[in-house]
Amino acid sequence: MLQLKTLNDVFFTIAESRRDRAVLWQDPAGSWQPLSSDEFVERVRAVAAALDSWGIGKGDRVAILSENRWEWAVADFACLTLGVVDVPLYPTLLADQIAPLLADSGSRAIFLSTRAQYDKIAALRADSPLEHVVIMDEEMLPDAETFSSLLSRDGRNPDPDFERTARSVEPGDLATLIYTSGTTGEPKGVLLTHGNIASNLNYSLDAFGLQPTDACISFLPLSHITARHLDYALYAKQVRVAYCPSFDKLPEAMQAIRPTILVAVPRVFEKVRQVAEQRASESGIKRRLFSWAQATGRPYREEIAAGRRPSSLSWKAADAIVYRKLRAGFGGCVRYAIAGGAPLGLDTAHWFASMGIRILEGYGLTETSPVIAINTPQANRMGSVGRPLPNVECRIASDGELLVRGPSIFHGYWKGRSDTEAIDIEGWFHTGDIGHIDQDGFLFITDRKKELLKTSGGKLIAPQPIENKLKASLLVANCALVGDRHKFASALISPNFAALEPWAKEHGVAASDRLQLVRNDQIRAEYQAIIDRVNATLANFETIKRFRLVPDEWSLDSGELTPSLKLRRRVVAQKYAREIAEFYVDEATSTR
Repeated sequence: MLQLKTLNDVFFTIAESRRDRAVLWQDPAGSWQPLSSDEFVERVRAVAAALDSWGIGKGDRVAILSENRWEWAVADFACLTLGVVDVPLYPTLLADQIAPLLADSGSRAIFLSTRAQYDKIAALRADSPLEHVVIMDEEMLPDAETFSSLLSRDGRNPDPDFERTARSVEPGDLATLIYTSGTTGEPKGVLLTHGNIASNLNYSLDAFGLQPTDACISFLPLSHITARHLDYALYAKQVRVAYCPSFDKLPEAMQAIRPTILVAVPRVFEKVRQVAEQRASESGIKRRLFSWAQATGRPYREEIAAGRRPSSLSWKAADAIVYRKLRAGFGGCVRYAIAGGAPLGLDTAHWFASMGIRILEGYGLTETSPVIAINTPQANRMGSVGRPLPNVECRIASDGELLVRGPSIFHGYWKGRSDTEAIDIEGWFHTGDIGHIDQDGFLFITDRKKELLKTSGGKLIAPQPIENKLKASLLVANCALVGDRHKFASALISPNFAALEPWAKEHGVAASDRLQLVRNDQIRAEYQAIIDRVNATLANFETIKRFRLVPDEWSLDSGELTPSLKLRRRVVAQKYAREIAEFYVDEATSTR
C-alpha cells in the first residue's frame, strides 16, 4: 500500500524512479516520443521557478486550460510543489463560460494548450485577474509566453530551495479548486487538499498490483478528478503514462501503446460495443458468427467477471475467432479494464463479460477525491460499484441516500457556497446518490436522488437503469426518461445515426434528412420494438408508454452531456420542453 501524505510525495516518487520512459507523448508528426523521469522533474522545477519569479506562491490560484499532454502534468506538479492551488478548466468550455470561473477563483496565471484556447482568453483577459498567460504550443502570441521559454529560462540551475518548499507543503494545504456543475446546475468550486487526494490514492488501486512494466493511456480529460487521480496513481506506481489529447486519436494510440490498463467512462465502452455490433451486421455470415460467440460466452460471464478463463472447447473456439479480435481493438494487452465517472449499466457489463472481457466498475464524486468504492481483480460483482475503500465509511440513510465519511472527503465549496451543508454535523457527506449495500459489502448505486421521477400516483422511478437498458441497443446513442409528476414515464431518444442510417438504407427507408428519418413509421416501429423489449423487464409503473425520436446527436459541445458524458437532464428538459409537453397533453386536457 502507498504511504502518501501529499501529492508532492507522488512527485518525489517520480524523481526517485529514474526511468527512461516515464512518459510518452506524440510529436507534431504523430510519432511517440519518450520523456524520462529526470527530464520530467527538471521541467517541473523550471516551471515552478518561473511561477516563483512572478511572485505566485502558496495559496495563489493558477488555471490550466488544455487537452491531455505532458505539459498539463508538468504545470500541475509545478503548482503543487509550490503550494499553489491549480484550477483545471475543461478545454471544451467557451470564453463566456471560462470568464466567471477565472474571476471567481482569482487565477493569477493560466496555462493554455493551443492558439484556439489562447483566442478564448484573449477575448476576456482585460476583465480577468490574469497576470500571466503561457501557451504550450510553440507559437509567439501577444502578451503570452511559450512553455518552452519557461523551461529554458533557468537552464539546469533552478531554485535551490525547491525541494524544501515542496516538502513543506502539508496534507491540509489546498491542492486544487475544481469547478463542477455535474448534471444539475451552476458551477461550484470543490476544495480538495493534498491530504484528501493522497489518502484516496493510498487505497484506490492497491489491489491491482500495478507494475513498472504496465502502461496506460491518459485520455479522459485531466480537468476531471477521475483522470487526474488515475495519473497520480500511475506515477506513484511507476506505470508508464502515454498522453492522448483527443478521443478520435484513441484507437490509433491503443494499437501503438498496447496499454495493460484501460480506464474509461461507460460511454467509451458503449461506443465500442456499438461499433462491434455494427461491423458484425455488415454481412449475414458476420452476424451469425457474432451471435454464436455471444451465445457461447453468455453462460461463462460470471467466470469472466471473477477473472477465470473458461476451459470449454466451445468458449476457446469463440475466443480464437471473435473475442480475441475485440480485445485487439484495445491493443490486445489490457489486464484491467475499469469503468468510472458514470453508471456502467448491467447490460453493458454482461455484454462484455459474454465476449470475454471483464470490466471492473468503480464509483466516486469530485467531492470524494474521487474514489468511494471499486471492484477489484479479487472481488468483482457485476452491477455493483464494488466494496468501499478501507478508509471510507458508508451508510445508507432512511431515504436510501448514500452517506460517506473519511479523510478523502472534501472540506467544502469555494467561498462557502452552495451545498456545503451536504456535510452534516457528524462529518457525513450526503452524496445525492441512491444506493444499497448487499450482505457481502458490495455497494450498488441505483440513481441520483434529485433525478428520481415521482409519478402522479406516488411511484418512484429510477431513470438511469432504464436508460442503460435502452442504450444497450445498437440503434440508441442516448436517451432521457421523463415523467416526473405525471401518470407515466416517457422517453426522448437520440438515435445512433451511424447505425440507423445504414439500417434505413438496408430496409428501403428513404429520407432526405435526419428529421424525416426519425419521423418515418417503419423506423418508429423498430424503436417501439426496442422499448417493448425493455418494458418486458420492468415493473408496470416503470414502463415507457410514449417516446419521441429526436433528430439531434447529444454531445458535450451541444450541451446535453457533461464532460464525463453523463446526461444533463435540465438542459434536455429545457431543449425539448415542447416534445415533453406533448407526451402529456391529454392529461392537461382532462384536468380542465
